[in-house]
Amino acid sequence: MRYYAERVARSVLTVWAAITLTFGILRLMPGGPLVQLRGQLSRQNMTPEEIDNQIAVYRERLGIIDAPIHEQYIAYVSNLLQGDFGQSLKEGEPVLQLIGEALPWTVFVMTVATILIFAIAIVWGALTAYKEGSTFDKVSSVVGVLLGSIPFYVFAFILLLFLAYENKFFPASGRMTPLTDVRLSVGFVIDVLHHAALPIASVVVVQAGLQMLSMRGNSIQVLGEDYVRVARLRGLSDRRISTRYVARNAILPMYTGFLTLIGFNIGNSVILEQVFTYRGIGYVMFDALEIQDYSILMGVFLVFTIVLVIAVLIADLTYSWVDPRVKSGDASEAY
Repeated sequence: MRYYAERVARSVLTVWAAITLTFGILRLMPGGPLVQLRGQLSRQNMTPEEIDNQIAVYRERLGIIDAPIHEQYIAYVSNLLQGDFGQSLKEGEPVLQLIGEALPWTVFVMTVATILIFAIAIVWGALTAYKEGSTFDKVSSVVGVLLGSIPFYVFAFILLLFLAYENKFFPASGRMTPLTDVRLSVGFVIDVLHHAALPIASVVVVQAGLQMLSMRGNSIQVLGEDYVRVARLRGLSDRRISTRYVARNAILPMYTGFLTLIGFNIGNSVILEQVFTYRGIGYVMFDALEIQDYSILMGVFLVFTIVLVIAVLIADLTYSWVDPRVKSGDASEAY
């Protein structure tokens, strides 16, 4: 129980630190965001009265009040706890609504990509471990390192050029075909997957190689354990040894990485979604950065932090269920 309480408390502290950081960044910017916004408005040939009126609107949307800094902080945190992330400076729409419309698309792409990454890595890594020292193992290791060294956005451009623009196998942009009937149906799911295929492939191809190398290392380590040798001496089949002993134990260390990688990939979605004009949370953040919409930027930053913290927390709280050895404090003991 103490273990769980410590992990939850650590997660809450991390989120609180992120909230405090966003509050401080907004108010410690050189000149403050309102000064920069005033400069933008003055370049639009607006009269001083019109600028003052617009600045008043922006102050309200940013949640900046005429009060001591500690009262501003309390009001800021209180609004966040009530689900009020402020309003978009340019459009006046609630930030939480904009994030809520975009986040599921990014979570969908990155979750599917991460599942595929680990499915490929587990099978590929196990095969290379069983064939350690063979030509297949050597080639796979080189390919894994090579793929892992390519930035995902470079591979995204390659896929976009050859599979979207030149050969028209996949759409080059968008989350779905325009005027698509948005309802749960086979046609809708196929259309969504068709548009998400290239963003998913860009992440999978680049990251699967590195995860394969991790699985290979885990499998080789397990193959050298005493209980595997005993299983062979007992005359157990290679299939049973590979599934019950090797694969099962080699996968366990990758469980935490699986959950945290989803969180990191969601944070890395900014560039990927720009490449494919895929309107997820990363696209919203980049768009807000271009127009300097501070409310959206702060809201997206908090969402990225919360998603990653939740992923790490889930991994911490559930790892003992996945690996019962953790409960007894013996991480080296085999099943």
